[in-house]
Amino acid sequence: MRILVFVLVQAVPGLLGWLWQGWPGAAAGVAGGSVALLALDAWHGRRFMRWLRAPESSPPPALRGLWREAAHRVARALREERERGRESARRLDDFLAAIQASPDGVILLDAEGRIEWCNGMASRHLGIDPRRDLLQHIGNLVRDPAFAAHLAGRDGTAEVALAGRDHTPAQPVRLSVQMHPYGAGHRLMLSRDVTALVQSDAMRRNFVANVSHELRTPLTVLAGFVETMQSLPLAEDERARYLDLMAGQSARMKALIDDLLTLSRLEGSPPPGADQADLPALMAQCEAEARALSNLLHPSAEPAQRLRFAELPGFALTGAAHELRSAISNLVNNAVRYTPAGGAIDVAWQRLPDGGARLSVADTGPGIAPEHLSRLSERFYRVDHSRARASGGTGLGLAIVKHVAQRHGGELQISSVLGHGSCFALALPAQRVRELNAATAP
Repeated sequence: MRILVFVLVQAVPGLLGWLWQGWPGAAAGVAGGSVALLALDAWHGRRFMRWLRAPESSPPPALRGLWREAAHRVARALREERERGRESARRLDDFLAAIQASPDGVILLDAEGRIEWCNGMASRHLGIDPRRDLLQHIGNLVRDPAFAAHLAGRDGTAEVALAGRDHTPAQPVRLSVQMHPYGAGHRLMLSRDVTALVQSDAMRRNFVANVSHELRTPLTVLAGFVETMQSLPLAEDERARYLDLMAGQSARMKALIDDLLTLSRLEGSPPPGADQADLPALMAQCEAEARALSNLLHPSAEPAQRLRFAELPGFALTGAAHELRSAISNLVNNAVRYTPAGGAIDVAWQRLPDGGARLSVADTGPGIAPEHLSRLSERFYRVDHSRARASGGTGLGLAIVKHVAQRHGGELQISSVLGHGSCFALALPAQRVRELNAATAP
């Protein structure tokens, strides 16, 4: 087409020139047509180049011939490029949104260790401001000798433990940080909150140490008594006394193992169902155990402990009856163990405004200092080790109560004033309380 136009633009003026002035006119016509065609082509080229300097600001100009084809091809290529750019931007936004949602902190570092980008979790872990600290060197913001050595080592397989931004001695926060190289010297820095893992590991070690200690003492006593009875001739009264002491230590070990098994069952069993528990029978058993324990601990005390069990309310509980009995028994027996002779223990159920129920066990014992209250439900935690051992407790009772409460959707509540007694309560939600008809109420 372009060749045809070129021939016509030269042939028509050449023919007209030949008809007018012969061959000189024909040559002049051909030359004039060529110049006009070149001028038109240059004008189209100039318009094309002017548009090409800023193709996004206006549509392609109305051109002819190859210039129009070139303009349309360039415009189409630009549209496709813009669409690819928008698609890449959407993918990048989705990728960054996914990293923002990550539970781990993510920081992108350049070859010099400067921050190129970080997500919100990294900001919370290390106190980095994603805008203010952009292009800041990470070593200037995380000042920890172990991290500095890790950063300089460029070992992507190792991890380093750091204290988090919100770390305090009362509430420690531990982080695990690891570097992963990528690209041309860049590094991906990951931070992970391992506080729960560290605390779990510490609790496991403490638990094993506490169990070993609690079992070692009675085993040592038993071994000593057995060796004495095997090697020395003993009078009948001495022999009987040693056997009584051995029986006491055996009972202590059995109580400890029973509590450990109870905790194991609570942690590994499915959630309790909605079976109705026989609350009157359950409370009667707990009262009988408490009075027997009180008489055992204070056989000749005057005045004896005053145990007051309030009248049962007109509702029933749903859940695992044996778990509820264990929790209530532990609360009441703890009060009996730690309340001196002459003290009072009040046990009462009450209905809560939200429809739930609450068992309170209030005593007039020595009370507990505030710094101990938050740790009382930890396994083997004791305020006074010597007194706890003398009372016969295993150190697992309140841990069992807490597990039972949580499994039933409730909570263990503790309040105490040093020197004025304590109140331990088992609060259960409304879905664990069932109304009784007047005919079936106790």
